[in-house]
Amino acid sequence: MIDPHLDPAALERDLQFAIRAARGAGERALAVLAESRDGEPRWDGALLGDVADQACDGYLQGLIEGRYPDDGVLSEETQDTPERRSHSRVWIVDPLDGTKEYAARLADWAVHVALAIDGAPVLGAVALPMQRQTIFGVALRGHERAGLEGEGSLFRGDTPAASRPRIALSRSHTPPWVAQFVERMGGEALHAGSVGHKVGMLLLGEADMYVHKVGLKEWDTCAPEAIARSLGWHVSRLDGTPHTYNRADPRNHELLVCRPAAAERAIATVRECLAAPTR
Repeated sequence: MIDPHLDPAALERDLQFAIRAARGAGERALAVLAESRDGEPRWDGALLGDVADQACDGYLQGLIEGRYPDDGVLSEETQDTPERRSHSRVWIVDPLDGTKEYAARLADWAVHVALAIDGAPVLGAVALPMQRQTIFGVALRGHERAGLEGEGSLFRGDTPAASRPRIALSRSHTPPWVAQFVERMGGEALHAGSVGHKVGMLLLGEADMYVHKVGLKEWDTCAPEAIARSLGWHVSRLDGTPHTYNRADPRNHELLVCRPAAAERAIATVRECLAAPTR
């Protein structure tokens, strides 16, 4: 159970660390993109993604080990060990969320840095380097706050939605139920890469809802979830139950992010679509 007397100053230091770490890793990814040899890109395709993944992961691992040697770490790019589960505090990071998009030199990729305490997503930072933005937030009850580095404004979960909901969806994972969901919600599908980027679309006022089923891990969802919760958005599995972090198996697969006012309808519609025969 999270200590209700958690020192606000320590929490702020943790948040500032997450922001600097995410921003710094994003800057390294941009530097890898810019590297050239004889006027041509030094790396391309899958190799470009691999180089950036390792560069960003090495940077984040070094920062966390140097600043928080007694905390656990879960990263997409580092071999997981059972040892992290012995820690109350665990940094959950995705050094390059949306590697395929990054390797294709698209804009919809991100860097995630989150802190989970006793299984709960307490704070997170998501860098969107191509947009020169970093979104951050603290979701701990009584300490909620959020912010944005870069241009733009953040939208809370109680802001009005578009009359026709804009639904952020994976570019690469679109099973038949997804199209049914968009149709039944009377919505408009917006396809993009990176979980952090798609959640960012909601928080920056570019979309109203995000649904996904299968393939997600804790490092995909922890930082975006913490930030969305800090702004009062509903975040859950597709059946409405919450995520728990720092589990033995980091697969959490499902994600629904929407305004609280739309959650009940969205959960019911997902259930109907998953139960309906495919067309």
